[in-house]
Amino acid sequence: MTQKCLRILGTRGVPAAHGGFETFAEYLALYLVKHGWRVVVYCQEDGSGPVFEDIWDGVERVRIPVAAEGPKGTIAFDWKATLHAARFRDLCLTLGYNTALFCAVLRLKGIPNLINMDGIEWSRAKWGKLAKTWFWMNDWAGCWLGNHLVADHPQIKVHLSSRVNESKVTTIPYGAEPIVNADPAPLSGLGLESGRFMTLIARAEPENSILEAVSGFSSRRRGVQLVVLGKYDEANAYHRAVKAAAGDEVRFVGPIYDKTALRALRGHSLAYVHGHQVGGTNPSLVEALGAGNAVIAHDNRFNRWVAGEGARFFSDAASFDALISRLLANSAELETMRAASRERFETSFRWDDVLARYERVLEAYLPVRP
Repeated sequence: MTQKCLRILGTRGVPAAHGGFETFAEYLALYLVKHGWRVVVYCQEDGSGPVFEDIWDGVERVRIPVAAEGPKGTIAFDWKATLHAARFRDLCLTLGYNTALFCAVLRLKGIPNLINMDGIEWSRAKWGKLAKTWFWMNDWAGCWLGNHLVADHPQIKVHLSSRVNESKVTTIPYGAEPIVNADPAPLSGLGLESGRFMTLIARAEPENSILEAVSGFSSRRRGVQLVVLGKYDEANAYHRAVKAAAGDEVRFVGPIYDKTALRALRGHSLAYVHGHQVGGTNPSLVEALGAGNAVIAHDNRFNRWVAGEGARFFSDAASFDALISRLLANSAELETMRAASRERFETSFRWDDVLARYERVLEAYLPVRP
């Protein structure tokens, strides 16, 4: 019997070091290898030189050096990875549609390719006209060129179904590891006390409602701290506005990538603040559910489905202020929210369940070997 094989494109590579898609690629690759698949992951390397290959934890890696930085480097890497994958007849999974136009190469060669269409990137306020046009074109291209599409959220499926028949789209969310009994040791280095702080983890962009949350939190004394993770640059007007709105109970601790420290922050938070206004199933929100955090989220169709009925929602600084004031005076409500987060996580976002659903979809598109 021929071994099942999958090539994963569209990420910086494994092991994960950059973001949600890389984390997903790592979990999926390891899961499939454990279940007898051959898995090849394309990895972007900084610098120049020939393509080389190695094996990491049973996963084959094709490592492609790219000298250019930023978006230009990502585009160059995606093009080279697609050309390499097109030399074979293996099933492909492309994570993200930002360079979906390149998938035409796979389509023309008759190579089956599934695309995880991620969020509605072209709608994000942070992009200029040129970038929005590029993402919009690739959104359409991905819908047309992919043999099948994966949406990480029911509302993303609704969007994709306006372009293609809904039977071409399967909804599978992201997953996370549950966090139970996290070591509190890293908190002392940050000057934090278990259960006496809330966390907010997001890129410092207007669409993530950080200014609203910080302003609302700082409108009165709370007796607890709001810990804000992320990079803040004084040269950025929005970043300056957020910091100017912060009272002395708001802590900006910078970007934190250490997994032990992140587990401690999630596992010992009084609540998690999620201000994202656009996108599908956000990995950070899923991780908060897995940690059993009481979730306070921006009120929109994306967050309401992910966080579920046990979360509480705000729309602006005033509603955030009122909500925080009420919750801090009602420990029983916070405890109910925590239990609801755990239940929501267990029913929808455990990695084993998510990855098993991916495997079933992938198996349906394996090429027939002669």
